[in-house]
Amino acid sequence: MISDKGEKTGEISVQKLTDRLRRLCSRREYCSADILKKASSALDGDMQAARGILETLEKESYVDDLRFSQAFVRDKSSLQGWGPAKIRYMLAAKGVASEVIDAAIPSIDRDKADLKLQKLLENKYRSLKDDPQCRLKLLRFGLGRGYSYDQVSMQTEELLKNN
Repeated sequence: MISDKGEKTGEISVQKLTDRLRRLCSRREYCSADILKKASSALDGDMQAARGILETLEKESYVDDLRFSQAFVRDKSSLQGWGPAKIRYMLAAKGVASEVIDAAIPSIDRDKADLKLQKLLENKYRSLKDDPQCRLKLLRFGLGRGYSYDQVSMQTEELLKNN
């Protein structure tokens, strides 16, 4: 049987964990799967309590998967130069629902993404100038960054034609 003291200690630890997660979420965006994982590991695998904490944080708007996805899309497309396919894959790997991903992906600025792809390919081209498989390696590089074949192919052909 659990004593009153044990219950009180459990409630305090859940409250302290909730406060700690609030502070974390106020500094940067987290998806619900990340918060659930953090809460569960801190509570030694107590998924019921972890879900309760997650629900509390979602009600208080500390955790919002759409907001997280939009920030993730914005950061990865503009800073790392990732294309929509790679971003979609990474969000799905984080446990974000496909409907949320579909809502966040259109926030990619296509003009900036094309410009970023062009710069990435130009930098890669400098290291591959004398390589006989330059075209193939540029295509593979662009596809690995998550851009569509049409985008990469068009940019590659233009780059090779101009140089």
